Amino acid sequence: MNTEELRRSLKAAWLTYYRENRSWLIRLGVWVDSEGQRRPSSSFILATLSVLEPQLTQLLPLIVDLSSSPDRIVRALGLNFNPDKMLDQLPQSDSPLMLPSGTAVAMKVSEAIEDDCRPLRKDELPPRP
Repeated sequence: MNTEELRRSLKAAWLTYYRENRSWLIRLGVWVDSEGQRRPSSSFILATLSVLEPQLTQLLPLIVDLSSSPDRIVRALGLNFNPDKMLDQLPQSDSPLMLPSGTAVAMKVSEAIEDDCRPLRKDELPPRP
């Protein structure tokens, strides 16, 4: 795996997530000042990316063995930046970004939607008052 490619992928995933959720993220109490950069905490960034990027989930155990400092990990991954200042580097999209259909997250979301939309069986109906 190319580390620069992983860094670019993680940066794009993080900025895309930030852009699409900025309205509530800016009010969340996770903001820190790290080396002059205002950004969400390293733990928040890593937790978010572990859900968005399956390759990172596979690498995190090794990365944490090398350094258990979330700030050092975020710096090493090239994510120590103010996301508001970096948003202009993302291509603008008229439509919301969709997960590729074969990803584990997309499959779980699809299954959850299907499960929520299926008709209830008689034994699953709530009792009548």
